[in-house]
Amino acid sequence: MTTTPEIPAGGDEDDALRRAAGTGESSRASRHWWDRNADEYQDEHGAFLGDDRFTWCPEGLDEADARLLGEPGTLKGLDVLEIGAGAAQCSRWLAARGARPVALDISFRQLQHSRRIDLGRGGEPVAVVQADAAVLPFADGAFDLACSAYGAVPFSADTAALMREVHRVLRPGARWVFSVTHPIRWAFPDEPGVEGLTATASYFDRTPYVEQDERGRATYVEHHRTLGDRVRELTAAGFRLLDLVEPEWPEGHEQEWGGWSPLRGRLLPGTAVFVAQRG
Repeated sequence: MTTTPEIPAGGDEDDALRRAAGTGESSRASRHWWDRNADEYQDEHGAFLGDDRFTWCPEGLDEADARLLGEPGTLKGLDVLEIGAGAAQCSRWLAARGARPVALDISFRQLQHSRRIDLGRGGEPVAVVQADAAVLPFADGAFDLACSAYGAVPFSADTAALMREVHRVLRPGARWVFSVTHPIRWAFPDEPGVEGLTATASYFDRTPYVEQDERGRATYVEHHRTLGDRVRELTAAGFRLLDLVEPEWPEGHEQEWGGWSPLRGRLLPGTAVFVAQRG
């Protein structure tokens, strides 16, 4: 799981701007960014994510309570693909309920953290695969379920193709559940205080957010789609939308990082979770 805190601020040496970024550039940037930042990310978010917790979002909506993948008892024996798995915390939760998860991530360093956790726990390691989510290295109909908690989808330049790939590797009737930053957040500054409550950009501007080095090479890319775009991508790929969950900021949750804060969370939706079923 890679819960990115909305659109991150640019680094000290990188310029942040909105510009076009294609499939190859986005994929390369994501692989290098997550390899370079995986250690810091796991240090910062590891306590929140745990080793085997399945949480959908910074609001702390857990699958144990939400049951968006189905009742826990129905997960036993299912072949599950976790896309953009990070250190495979969600896959570990699934394995504990008898599922057979495969944790896929574009970043080798993130998957090394998965192995580190498994070695520290001394249990059966989670199966991991390094690959781009838009080009899945699996046979047609290989999985009973696919999920992604803030992984891969926001970083893909061609999410319509990604949806088709997920559809291809799922069996008929299988669920595909994924969470992303709520699209409305793209209209607001990525600030946790009152300055993050006033819209300053167009919700309909799909121009990617890009951080680039002094030579103009993208070092980080994140792509925006509206809610309608996501629904159309899903249905065009052959999915039926079952639910769209917008988790509310819970009482007592005072954690703040990046643009996430109790102030914003109680006024603006931060996460959208799409629950779809393969036709």
